[in-house]
Amino acid sequence: MADKDYYKILGVPKTAAKEEIKKAYRKLAMKYHPDHAKGNDDASEDKFKEISEAYAVLSDEEKRKEYDMYGTEGFQQRFTQEDIFKNFNMGDIFREFGFENANFTGQRGGGGGRRFSFNMGGDPFGGAGRSFQTKGSDLVYEIPLTLREVAEGVSKTVSLSHKGRQEKISVKIPKGMLTGKKIRLAGKGEPSPNGGPNGDLYIQSKVIPDPVFGAEGLDLYVNKEIKWTEALTGTTIKAPTLDGGEVNLKVPSGTKHQTKLRIPKYGLPEMGGSKKGDLFVRILTASPGKLSKKQLELLKELSETGL
Repeated sequence: MADKDYYKILGVPKTAAKEEIKKAYRKLAMKYHPDHAKGNDDASEDKFKEISEAYAVLSDEEKRKEYDMYGTEGFQQRFTQEDIFKNFNMGDIFREFGFENANFTGQRGGGGGRRFSFNMGGDPFGGAGRSFQTKGSDLVYEIPLTLREVAEGVSKTVSLSHKGRQEKISVKIPKGMLTGKKIRLAGKGEPSPNGGPNGDLYIQSKVIPDPVFGAEGLDLYVNKEIKWTEALTGTTIKAPTLDGGEVNLKVPSGTKHQTKLRIPKYGLPEMGGSKKGDLFVRILTASPGKLSKKQLELLKELSETGL
């Protein structure tokens, strides 16, 4: 799937409306469906798989949005084959396009089409008169990451145990891999039951809460306490950064409690992209507590000036 352009596969522009995409798929489906196609059966099946995958993505508003945003490689990291075809009912589509049913049960060369079925995962096409190797099941492994690991990327060793088989795999986690993001390791899933290719292993991230920084999307948040007099008169503070450093931040005079001040580009990086979030420093004004007699007198003088 890495080199596929779903728009080119269906022959539509990236601005195509949903109805235009549907029309293009119907035309190609009628041409390449194994019960209609003439000539090379393998080539027809491969083409039908390809156009069906493209239509499953582009006909779904959310999947299309993700594909447009992240491109083929980024989309592949987020969606398995099962994800792509989820809620994609081939039976309904076949009937809508004029096919009699979702399964063509006649024997090839003997009385109609070949047996044809569309399943979610593995090889979605089966045939009578010949056998098809099916792909092994995909595996999903959830890996915990700190915010700093999300920001910088990290190498991890994953220990897998399935069906009595133990395996350790080194995984390079890219920058920006927030909770729920996935990367695919081809061929590292379950073996095929009948000699086909192994399934894939999907590494899915889960970000561990940080004791100092909060995160919303690519943006980071941190609290910084200052004196209430500093909030009134203004000051320059040192705000902590995720890499363990500090950055100077000017606090304007008259800053109110809970005000958020923005430091651009000090947030988290976008996975597979060039965008970077911001760091927001939430200013907390500390209560002065019990005041001395002199402090009270000075405050009274300030109060008399209208402060």
